Amino acid sequence: MDIKNLTIKGESFKKPLILAGPCSAESREQTMSTALELASFGVKIFRAGIWKPRTKPGGFEGVGERGLDWFKEVKEVTGMLTATEVANSKHIEMALRAGVDILWLGARTTANPFAVQEISDALAGTDVTVLIKNPVNPDPELWLGAVERLMNSGITNVAVVHRGFSTYEKGLFRNLPHWHIPIELKRRVPSLTMLCDPSHIGGRPELIYPISQQAMDMGFDGLMVETHINPPTALSDKEQQITPFALNTIIKALVIRETVDSTERLSELRREMDEVDERLLDLISKRMAISREIGRYKVEHNMPVLQPVRYDYTVNRRIAQASELLVDEDFIRTVLEAIHEESVRQQLDIFGKEEKE
Repeated sequence: MDIKNLTIKGESFKKPLILAGPCSAESREQTMSTALELASFGVKIFRAGIWKPRTKPGGFEGVGERGLDWFKEVKEVTGMLTATEVANSKHIEMALRAGVDILWLGARTTANPFAVQEISDALAGTDVTVLIKNPVNPDPELWLGAVERLMNSGITNVAVVHRGFSTYEKGLFRNLPHWHIPIELKRRVPSLTMLCDPSHIGGRPELIYPISQQAMDMGFDGLMVETHINPPTALSDKEQQITPFALNTIIKALVIRETVDSTERLSELRREMDEVDERLLDLISKRMAISREIGRYKVEHNMPVLQPVRYDYTVNRRIAQASELLVDEDFIRTVLEAIHEESVRQQLDIFGKEEKE
C-alpha cells in the first residue's frame, strides 16, 4: 500500500505529534480555556468531540454544529489546528465548511464498513487529513480495510490511532492495548503514521504517562490525549481526562528515541513481559470471580468452604505440568498456595455476608 508520511496542511510534523483537548466541547468558555492552556506550552492541534456517539440514549451526545463556531475562535485566537470525530457525511459537510483541519473516525465507525465507505465517498476530492482509530474488536484486517477504503477514494493523507480494544471485563485497562495488533499493522505498512490514544486505553489519569512512554518506545509517531480544563466537571469521560498542566508534565517527561540503540531488543522484551503480566492480572481476576461464584454455590448447597481432596488434586496436577513447562515446582507450589488462600478468603467473605443476612 503506497502511503506517504503524514502531512497536515501540507507540512510535516515534529515527533511526537500531540493532539490534545477535551473529550467533548461543552461550552465556549471550557473550549477556549482549555485551548489557551494547551497553546501556552506549544500544543499545535486542538481536538474535541462535537458529536458524541453514546452507548445508551439519554447521555450527553455533544453540542453539535454550534461547537464548530468555538473551533473557529480557537484557530483565530491561538493559531492551533482543529480536529474532531465524524461518523457520517453530514458531519463531514459541516466540519469542512467550518474549516476543521483534521477529521477522525471513531472505533465504532471503523468497525462498520458501510459507514467507512460513506465517509470515504463524502471525502473524495478533498485534501483533509484523516485519522482512523482501531475498531472496537482486535481485527487488524478491519482496521486496514478502513485505511484502504479511504485510499481508494483518493484520501492519501491518512494515519491510524491505537485506542485499545473493548472488553466487558474489569481489569487494569479500560480498553485492552493488544500491542501486537498495531505492531502487525506497522509491519505490513511501514510508512503508515501511527498515533496512540492513552486516554482510552488506560481510562485513568495515572496510566496516561506509562502508556504514552510505552507507545514512544515502540516507535509511535504521536499521541492523542483527552485534556480538560477541569476534568471532574466534564460531561463525558471525566475519569480519564487530565488537565493541561498534567499533560505538559507528561510531555516533558517523555523519552523520545530517534535511533535504534543497543537496548532496543531489551525494551522489546520488557514490553512483551509487561503485556504478559497484564494478561496474568486479568486471568487472576477471572479466577477470583469464579471462586466467588463457587462460594455462592457452596452457601446455597450447605457445603464447607475447604475441599482438601480437590485442592490436593489441583496442586499435584499443576506441579506435574510445571515440570514439563520448565518452571520450578517449588515456585509453582508457592504461587498456587497464594492463589488458593485468596480464593478461600473470598469464599469466606461470601459465607460471612450470607450469615449477616
